[in-house]
Amino acid sequence: MASVAPSAASIAGVEALKRLCAVLALAACTTVPERPAPARQGAVAPFSSAVAGGELPAGWSAWIVDPRKPGTRYSLVEDGGRVVVRAEADSSVSALTHDVAVDPASNPRIRWRWKAERLVAEAQELDLAREDAPARVLVAFSGDAARLEPEERARRALAGALSGREMPYAILMYIWSSRHPAETVLANPRSSRVRMLVVEQGAAGLGRWLEYERDVASDYRRAFGEDAAAIVWIGVMTDTDDTRSSALTYYGDIVLGR
Repeated sequence: MASVAPSAASIAGVEALKRLCAVLALAACTTVPERPAPARQGAVAPFSSAVAGGELPAGWSAWIVDPRKPGTRYSLVEDGGRVVVRAEADSSVSALTHDVAVDPASNPRIRWRWKAERLVAEAQELDLAREDAPARVLVAFSGDAARLEPEERARRALAGALSGREMPYAILMYIWSSRHPAETVLANPRSSRVRMLVVEQGAAGLGRWLEYERDVASDYRRAFGEDAAAIVWIGVMTDTDDTRSSALTYYGDIVLGR
């Protein structure tokens, strides 16, 4: 039987498969905490129900965004008579997340409080090389990933392989910015399915507890130009990996509901 030389297309396909396998191998070598079972409708375990110095409340787990980088240190401490999460970032990035199952049309509100001790002075949210923030509250949504452009689907696949968990259809981040004014919506330079909504700006609020309440459904519509599907998890994140700087932030309880 005559031999058949491989085509250029088949060679390219093999090389692409090799690259994907390399990424998956890296993810497989990384220890990723097992995710908890999804919470009931709107139920978010409060940090204040835990013990300072102890384990996170049931439902919360670490999200290792990029195993090639150090993770932000999260711990339970007492502040003002209540147990809260202390997030200490040092050229690091990771998050804490909590699975939920919430319809934003019927439960559109989110409430939280945080306290940042210092800004990330060199951060610039629109610059891929400096996209850090001292404080973020994340809200993740389901959706039809088949609607996304091929390039965006490839980014999601890579991010999912690195972090060890499937990426949501969209993420809305409430952030503290050094330079952009409150109510500014920013497109994340890493993904078109991530939008950042500034809720605090500058140094005026540093060192004290600040409280927020937002209409998630309305904010999502403003950020993405479409109605939101179900909320699948919420989270907190303090990151300084891009600017190689440090930040210290405290997070109080997060509540979803009317």
